[in-house]
Parts: sequence; C-alpha cells; structure tokens
Amino acid sequence: MQEFGIGLLGFGTVGAGVADGLIRNGDLIAERTGLRPVLRGIADLDIATDRGVAVPRELLTTDAQSVIDDDAVDIIVELVGGTGIAKTFTEAALRRGKPVVTANKALLAKHGAELTALAREHGAEIYFEASVGGGIPVIRALREGLVSNRIDWIYGILNGTCNYVLTRMEKEHLSFEEVLADAQRLGFAEADPALDVDGHDTAHKAVLLASLAYGFNVPLDDVPVSGIRGLATEDITHARELGYAIKLLAVIRRAGEHVEVSVHPALLPQEHILAQVGGVFNAVMAHGDMTEETLYYGKGAGREPTASAVLADICDVTKNLQSGSPRQFVGPGHSNAALSLADASEISTRHYIRLSLLDRPNVLAEISATLGTQDISIASVVQKETESNDHVSVVLVTHHATNRQCQAALAAIAAMDAVRDEPVHIRIEDV
Repeated sequence: MQEFGIGLLGFGTVGAGVADGLIRNGDLIAERTGLRPVLRGIADLDIATDRGVAVPRELLTTDAQSVIDDDAVDIIVELVGGTGIAKTFTEAALRRGKPVVTANKALLAKHGAELTALAREHGAEIYFEASVGGGIPVIRALREGLVSNRIDWIYGILNGTCNYVLTRMEKEHLSFEEVLADAQRLGFAEADPALDVDGHDTAHKAVLLASLAYGFNVPLDDVPVSGIRGLATEDITHARELGYAIKLLAVIRRAGEHVEVSVHPALLPQEHILAQVGGVFNAVMAHGDMTEETLYYGKGAGREPTASAVLADICDVTKNLQSGSPRQFVGPGHSNAALSLADASEISTRHYIRLSLLDRPNVLAEISATLGTQDISIASVVQKETESNDHVSVVLVTHHATNRQCQAALAAIAAMDAVRDEPVHIRIEDV
C-alpha cells in the first residue's frame, strides 16, 4: 500500500488530535482510501510537554524548516496559527511544491489570495476544511456538493464561544459579563476573548465562505464587523417577547453584481432552525438555486472535531498526489471580476431599536418624526415599565430601511434632550 509522509507543524490541542487520529485510525483510513498517511515529523517550540499521544521521540523537533525540507514528508499540516511565522512556513512548503493542510482561518482570510497564487505557481494546493466550523464539512459542501448551484445566500453561526454566551444569557437571564467569566472558567472562552466576542473570528470564516461561494477575493478589512460585547440581557428578553432570538450571525448574500458580507448580532425568528442552535454548536445554512436550503450543523471547535476535518483533507490530498493531479478550485485569490463587495451602508433590513426616553407628552411623536426624515416607518412600538420616575424604555421595530438611513436617524435621536442613553440598535434578519 502506498504511503504518504505527513509533516505536522504545531503540536498543540489540534495538532495532538491529528497525531492521535493518524495513529489510532491509520488502519481505518488505509482500509477506506487504499492509501496510508504516516507521520514523518512533528515540529513545535515545546516538545517536552506530554500531549497524551504516544509518538516516537525521533519524530519531534523544534526546527519546522527541517520538517518542510524533509524529502520523506509529502504533505505539510500547518497548525501553528496566526499570520506571522505560519505564513512563512506555508510559503516555504508551497515553494517546494508540497500541499498544505491548515486550520488557520486568519491566515487565509488575510493572505489567501497570495498563498493561492503561490500554490498554483508551484503546482501545489491548499486545503482548509478545518478553518470553518471545525468538524462540519461546510467547505467541502461548497467546493463539491453545491458546485452546480448558484449560491443565493449563506447564514452562519460560526463561533461557539459567542453562541454559548448568548444561549446562557437567554435561558438563565444572566449578564454578558457573568456568562463570559463562567465560559472562561469552563474553557469555552479564551483568557483574552476579544477575537471571539468582538466578531473577528466569525469574520475570518465569513470571508472564506464568501470567497468560495462567489469566486472573488473578499477584502477582510472592508467587511463590517460588530460583536456581542456589552449586549444587554434586557434586549435578549425583549427580543424573545417579540418572537426572536439574538445570534451572532455571519451574513453572506448576493444582490445582483454585489455580495454583502457582514458579521453582527441579529434578531432571528424563534421558529427558524438557526435560532434554535444552542451552546457551543455551530451551524451554516446555504441557499442554492437548485438545492434551496441546506444545513450544516455540529461542533465548531475542539480537538477531535477539528482534527477530523484536518484528517479528511489529508486523505483528499493523498489521492491527488497518487493521481498526480492537484485539484483546481475556486477559493481565496480566484478572480471573478463580475462581482464586488456590497456597500454595507446600503443594505436594507428591518431594525430593532431600544430607547430610554423622558416620560413626557409628544416624545414618541418626535421620535417618529425623526425616523420619518429618513423615510423609516415604524412597524410596532412597545413601552416597557421601569422603576425610574422620569424615563421609560421604548422598543421599536421598523419596516425595511438601509443601514445608512437607520444610522442617520439614530444619530439625530441620540442628540435629543429627551433621550437619556445611547440608542440600542440590532438588525433583524428575516431568514
């Protein structure tokens, strides 16, 4: 049976999972594929800590370049993370014509175009199933299962930390700060949670999905991103009373020659299946012109789910190496000149707005008039009782309006003397 050498760069949580999977399920992989991937080198700065995986000592090294240069290594698995040295290692492997398997969404979101061009130049390839959704095969679905479809839209819950926080806030009526602290204690959130709770992790994944779905390089810096930091429990409660759940959502949607790519908290109808995705789970829903809706659901992170996706890519690459035919694919760096990123300010949705207003006559009429100056009409108004003697909480739901219209109206409303606090604004996505 033909063997292929695997060089593993990064021996952390996922790297240990990949090594364990190759050792534990190597015979199963060989039986199912007719090919056997074999560990030939593992590089990490720390090769002394026990990862709970029995690998031969001679495979371990602190010199990643020696693994890349080893002629016995056919495939490089990059699990270092980040966009610094990981990029250097990836480029070195591609220049040697070696395919790279990675879980590094940040690297691909920022440098996917140049890395893809480098891979093509040297007859190599990049696989990144594990970069979005952990063990959920959504990259493969877009590359293969939906390849005959024109994708109308993709909605994704792509960060388990945020989904865990929002789920507990809704079910237990706890504050953002309380749940985040507990998530950190339980290992569901990092000590520095900014990448997750501020939406940037989701944005990296959204850029990759959009690039695959629409075949053009989506500039990460131009994607509007807002996270869940500071989201108030009362807004989750008000949303539920209105028939919605709040989720951190990646929205990827085509309108003519433009594609919207954005990340933001959104109100989703409670009966929609995405609104019911709880805890640390992820879900991606895609609408194709032939399939209509398809759903991909599962654990979006963790050692074994992510390692499973890496191993699936390794198996695909071994088949390509055996046949001598690298896969040609649409992904980061592919140029579709017919499409461009939509202007986020012109995206039209309904809007949830919460205001703290001075309790006096005609204030609501003033608010309505201010919204009217931007051609925004109100669908519903709910006045909430408060303990304050002079201010009341008012929740508005608007009809469709652009982000530009809504932001202009809210800026004018915030300047009114009858408005106590900064208005709260969350988009409503009628999926």
